[in-house]
Amino acid sequence: MILIVVKFPVKPELSDQWPEIVSDFTEATRAEPGNKFFEWSRGVENPHEYVLVEGFEDDAAEAHVTSDHFQKAISPQGRMYQALSSTPRIISRTIDADGWEEMGEMKVS
Repeated sequence: MILIVVKFPVKPELSDQWPEIVSDFTEATRAEPGNKFFEWSRGVENPHEYVLVEGFEDDAAEAHVTSDHFQKAISPQGRMYQALSSTPRIISRTIDADGWEEMGEMKVS
């Protein structure tokens, strides 16, 4: 599985609108074949930063970055691009997993 974590620094005046700004992109990505999860979180320490955690089957990530909705999202004319205050930061790795697993160190009954 390819695990990707991206930090998106959003312009302060658009931070509250970010979920709506990326809603079409999010919906389209979640519908892609091979997408396992695509989840946004807002920073606790920095409310103008959103963190995206996404997982793809190994052969699906390439199709994601070449998709129309991805290309539209990264376009300087796109709403998503225009809402950013600086370039996003990313970690992308192939890992030996197939999805989320229970945390071994903590069991809630």
